[in-house]
Amino acid sequence: MSVLYNTVTVNGEAFNCFNSMSLYDLILYLNFDLNTIIVEYNQEIIPNHKFDNLILKHQDKLEIITIVGGG
Repeated sequence: MSVLYNTVTVNGEAFNCFNSMSLYDLILYLNFDLNTIIVEYNQEIIPNHKFDNLILKHQDKLEIITIVGGG
């Protein structure tokens, strides 16, 4: 029997996602603006151009930080 879902942690909260979901897919699903975030994936900062090629695995840990400008 194959597992259809992986459980990952996003900003401290458990999240179930399809086992073929990329980081890019997850970010879009969660409605983050790709131009205003920094993503830490298992304690490593991931450049935006690698989001689509990174497939999430069970127990991955993500921190998604939104950059806010101000003056």
